[in-house]
Amino acid sequence: MTDRRRFLRNSALLGAGLCLPATSRAALAGRQTKSLKFYHIHTGEALTRVFWANGQYLPDALMDISKLLRDHRTNQVSSIAPELLSLLERIASLVGTGDTVHVISGYRSPETNRILADQFDGIAKHSLHMGGKAIDIRIPGRDLTNVRNVALSLRSGGVGFYPKSQFVHVDIGRVRSW
Repeated sequence: MTDRRRFLRNSALLGAGLCLPATSRAALAGRQTKSLKFYHIHTGEALTRVFWANGQYLPDALMDISKLLRDHRTNQVSSIAPELLSLLERIASLVGTGDTVHVISGYRSPETNRILADQFDGIAKHSLHMGGKAIDIRIPGRDLTNVRNVALSLRSGGVGFYPKSQFVHVDIGRVRSW
């Protein structure tokens, strides 16, 4: 199935779910779990965790995910916004159920961000990575353009497209793209 067809099918399914009465959606949400599979390309670490169940985020899972998404340059750990994880779960499920999300950059310490901003164009001095609200990803086996298009369609924050570097930036800031 082409990426365009998959995207359209998944969009239709998402739209159909939004048409359910609120009471039906609430009943489904109470039984649903959200999970993610991660692989950090710089540390070689992998993690699969259910991070949301019974209508709430799971603190132990959030801590484990925050540790995996730490600044790999300084080893500093900071809390990752649960809303970012929910966005990632939506993206991963729309581009291919159960796919592993490869992490290029999660949390960035202010020191690391300053160094990167000095070395490279396009690194924001007040990056949302420093607040645990942004992540740079790719999903192997999935077209990078499709990952970007799905993220854009959700209109849940910023989406940056870096085809030469093979990643998509996703954040939960204001809706914008580059």
